[in-house]
Amino acid sequence: MAESKVPYQPVQPERLEDINLLDADLQNCPYHAYDLLRDEAPVWKDPVTGFYVISRFEDVRTVLLDTERFSNAMHGGQGGGRDRLDAERAQRMMQLYKDEGWLPAPTLAGRDDPNHKQMRAMFNEAFRPKRIDAMDPFVESTAYKLIDEFAQRGSCDWMKEMAVPLPLIVIGAQVGVPEEDIWQIKAWTDAWVQRLGMMQTEDEERWSVEMEIEAQHYFQPIFERLRKEPNDTLLSDLVNRVIPEWGRPLNDNELHAEMMADTFVGGSETTTNAIAYGVKLLIENPQVWAQLKADPDTHLRTLVEEVLRLEGPVQGLFRYAACDIEMHGVTIPKGAMVNVRYAAANRDAEEFECPEQLDLSRNKPGRHLAFGSGVHHCLGAPLARRELYWAFRALVDRVDEMWFAEGKNDFTQAPSFSLRALKELHIEFTPAQRS
Repeated sequence: MAESKVPYQPVQPERLEDINLLDADLQNCPYHAYDLLRDEAPVWKDPVTGFYVISRFEDVRTVLLDTERFSNAMHGGQGGGRDRLDAERAQRMMQLYKDEGWLPAPTLAGRDDPNHKQMRAMFNEAFRPKRIDAMDPFVESTAYKLIDEFAQRGSCDWMKEMAVPLPLIVIGAQVGVPEEDIWQIKAWTDAWVQRLGMMQTEDEERWSVEMEIEAQHYFQPIFERLRKEPNDTLLSDLVNRVIPEWGRPLNDNELHAEMMADTFVGGSETTTNAIAYGVKLLIENPQVWAQLKADPDTHLRTLVEEVLRLEGPVQGLFRYAACDIEMHGVTIPKGAMVNVRYAAANRDAEEFECPEQLDLSRNKPGRHLAFGSGVHHCLGAPLARRELYWAFRALVDRVDEMWFAEGKNDFTQAPSFSLRALKELHIEFTPAQRS
């Protein structure tokens, strides 16, 4: 018999000195720490990382919109925040890419204008609204196909059986990856995400890099084939479309960076985590589940926005100070790394009434910052919203009552400084009667 799991006990720091955002126990529930930061240190120099953490809604929005003072360009290396924690170790990882694979170039998110604008124009075309609209029937049918495989069983690991495969199958279809390969791709994206999380030993980080290089060798022949034989997939567009200002399409290093960071991690991992947390929130708020069941047409889209706000899959990302910047009496020196904490901003009581509550009647629910803001607003947001909508719509249609499977969940997170991801979510439920 499997050992029964006990839910973790939230860490509730009482002083700024008690906050360590690289502590896995705190990351299981970081919201008490975020409250303390917003109240006492809205610009907080993290003593462990040296990052300047921004936590209030208006401040985060200001940083995101001010691309002159807060730069996206990854100065000083490819690893972003990881470089600042151990530059020598980061160089060893870069050498591994050079020796065995392709050194990833800066991604779209890691560029400033005009370079960013030029590259984003290609992505805007690839993610044009008509193309996303055309994907809707496939997203819907995939969601129902997945849930119908376990709906009559009355139990599932929601992570493994819905939250992970739905976005991976959808983005895989867009880039021409066979559905049978999605679990291998999931293993690669998990390794990439763990490295992004900055909470690995050097041996663990080396494993992550080796996994990414393995993925590079999987995709390289696909790039080469699409250059010779273009098709109508998103990946073919990315491989072949010429960026006018550059006079060329993306090279191999740029393509490999985009495949992991923006296509598969950005296009699946974050949506997976929101789909998982949506169900956890609904079980924890049975009155909201009843409200949703009674009138899904009215409430489903608000539910999607509330899940993104309350349990943002991206807790925070980075900017660099392009000059000395004064905020709330704190000087952020030129060259410093700024950690923009979206998840703290999205629970700011100055912006959201009763911010900790899941509220299907919330006014303007989409004004959260889960997808960023300004020129770097997430390109995949429209597709992510569709995937969330159909995952929850299928749930409403196929399930009446649901609850956590007793003794099977501890609700701990995969350790990460930047992302929020449940490891598993075992639920039981009463299947809805099908007409």
